[in-house]
Amino acid sequence: MLPCLKVEDSVGLVVREAVETLEIAGVAGEVLVVDNGSADRSADVASLAGARVIAEKRPGYGRAIRSGISAALGPIVVMADADWTYDMTKLPLLVEPVLRGEADLAIGSRFNGLSGETMPLLHRYVGTPILTELIRRAGGQVSVSDSQSGCRCFRKDAISGLKLSADGMEFASEMLIKGSRHRLRVVDVPTGYRKRIGTSKLNTFGDGWRHLRMIILLAPELFFIAPGLLLFLIGAVLSAAALLDSNGIEVGSLRWQPVFFATIALVLGLQTILVGLVFLWRRAALTGARIAGFLDFIRAASFPPACSIIGAALLLAGLALDAFLLANSVAGRPNLTRQNAIASLAQSLLLVGGSLASFGLIVTWLHWDERQKHSLD
Repeated sequence: MLPCLKVEDSVGLVVREAVETLEIAGVAGEVLVVDNGSADRSADVASLAGARVIAEKRPGYGRAIRSGISAALGPIVVMADADWTYDMTKLPLLVEPVLRGEADLAIGSRFNGLSGETMPLLHRYVGTPILTELIRRAGGQVSVSDSQSGCRCFRKDAISGLKLSADGMEFASEMLIKGSRHRLRVVDVPTGYRKRIGTSKLNTFGDGWRHLRMIILLAPELFFIAPGLLLFLIGAVLSAAALLDSNGIEVGSLRWQPVFFATIALVLGLQTILVGLVFLWRRAALTGARIAGFLDFIRAASFPPACSIIGAALLLAGLALDAFLLANSVAGRPNLTRQNAIASLAQSLLLVGGSLASFGLIVTWLHWDERQKHSLD
């Protein structure tokens, strides 16, 4: 199955190579080309070369691939590009592990015999390795060398069951993350990469951001909850240090007062955690995805009001500390030993409490909104 967009100079070559490879290997199959709104003769060239051509008029790589998967007649689907970059003579290597039941998804790794002409150095050494590592961490199970390869073989029923929804290039990342979470067996198969005929449709930074956004939406705990928790703990430790020793922390020949950074770390850390929890809850509500056991508490009906109650209590504690400091100042006793630390703690309690109380209200509204939708359904 080949998504196709203005590749009339290469699509016929790719189709013929795929047809000949299937015949030589004795594999029964068809070459399906999904025309994604080509303004040239791509569809006609593909049809004359022996492909079955269907049209997906809505733009987007992901849309074309999803349409192709739905239209595929066989139980095993191979996807590749129609720009000559993937060697169709390697199809048997890619199909074999899936055909033999050893894998649900085989990824054709491009990282053998690469040069600057076949893949830009920025993609090879920066973009693809970073996205591959992020996808590995987000999925938890998948371990591949080339997460952005568009050459893949898979069981149609396994991939259809993932309910993939990405419209653009980020479809490749979504497939791997969701496949990993559904415990699909994924294998790497070296297939190489050839010099493209024509111009690339890839937008380095635009499509890179779409991939990153998809990973964030599917794994908010990776980008928000863990970093936010670390920052919050740093703030808590620094706040405690400021209260225990009013003279600050010795740094070489200097003494650092951590009270201001402690507040910043506490508030930013908490808000980052809360953003991650909202993403996580929303992902579970929209997709039915499982939430890790230690975070499953966010689905409890008691969680939002608990946040609001705790937040209100922290707000009151902060106000009480401020009142205490004001009373001492009015009484003519402003020079408390730990006045700055107490003021910083009061400020932290007010900001953290306000954030928690607001978060509780937001999640309460999300729960209510979700119930309303279910009742309408």
